[in-house]
Amino acid sequence: MKKQIAILGSTGSIGTQALQVIAEHPELFEVYALTAYNKVDLLIQQARQFMPEAVVIGNEEKYLQLKEALNDLPIKVYAGEDALAQVVEADPIDIVLTAMVGYAGLKPTINAIRAKKKIALANKETLVVAGELVNELTQQYGTVILPVDSEHSAIFQCLAGEVGNKIEKVILTASGGPFRNCTLEQLQLVTKVQALKHPNWQMGAKITIDSASMMNKGFEVIEAKWLFGLSPKQIDVVVHPQSIIHSMVQFEDGAVKAQLGMPDMRVPIQYAFSYPDRVCSSFERLDFSVFNTLTFEKPDTTRFRNLALAYEALHQAGNMPCIVNAANEVVVAAFLRNMVKFLDMSDVIEKVMQKVNFIKKPSYEDYVATDAEAREITKELLNFKF
Repeated sequence: MKKQIAILGSTGSIGTQALQVIAEHPELFEVYALTAYNKVDLLIQQARQFMPEAVVIGNEEKYLQLKEALNDLPIKVYAGEDALAQVVEADPIDIVLTAMVGYAGLKPTINAIRAKKKIALANKETLVVAGELVNELTQQYGTVILPVDSEHSAIFQCLAGEVGNKIEKVILTASGGPFRNCTLEQLQLVTKVQALKHPNWQMGAKITIDSASMMNKGFEVIEAKWLFGLSPKQIDVVVHPQSIIHSMVQFEDGAVKAQLGMPDMRVPIQYAFSYPDRVCSSFERLDFSVFNTLTFEKPDTTRFRNLALAYEALHQAGNMPCIVNAANEVVVAAFLRNMVKFLDMSDVIEKVMQKVNFIKKPSYEDYVATDAEAREITKELLNFKF
């Protein structure tokens, strides 16, 4: 029986690659729902190709365009943020791929968990913002989170068959981004165009900037804590410029397991969809005669302070990771509009961490309030208006 899949954020990088996976295995997977926020033209194309039961456009101003374009098809069409959160509750859905960018992915993911859907998690902010709450909900509703981030998928794959064996630590690999060898003076002059050129991965603008600043890796550290039940001292980061080793697990006997492959997000997406099985794919294979040198470096948290700020947030816990995420979303948006310098983003985030009210044991409502407060303070510091 085909697995019915809802894709939240189908027009983004992860969403479009997920549809490639589904297209390659129509005997295994079927699209039940597609959602996007703004890219209505691409959403229309996807809907006509995959014929889902439902589509949702977050921007309500584009509802009529979507509705009219699909009027000849038996596809339910909805609009608005509430519809984005509600579509995941449909009974036939087996897996919800949360590929939305940022804090916006939290509410739909929580709704999907409460509806007892398996979560293929590509929206790292869900666990960064509210990891403790999300873990409690998955236990309460008896569902699972299957990681889609290449690093967390690698760890997940390394842990297969290791039930009961104690993890000493996990080692998240980082490409180092486009500015790995830049001095502080050079980083002060980084432009948006330069930051959007990642050496190994094709990603959306926000995550590409996060990768360049290493905030993306900081978020992955926080995410790893909640996915694998680790303490901060059990999570290391190593810079691996070739992006061939996607991450590693070191066990208490000193043995290290690594998952290797080409930098292709379709592999972890497919594994999340097919788990616990592996299925054949046409994706490019790793050729060791081509990639015959793998190198590793210690990350520099002086030049890339965001990684250190993420570790600090993880140590403080409570709503502090939520604060960091909200501030980061605002400063990245400002950087993409040339309103803040590359290195100054970290300074602003650190100030926001000091200004927002800290809550040790936040509720969902506290996270919502924290996110709003942190965004407002960040905008005030930047004198930034959307």
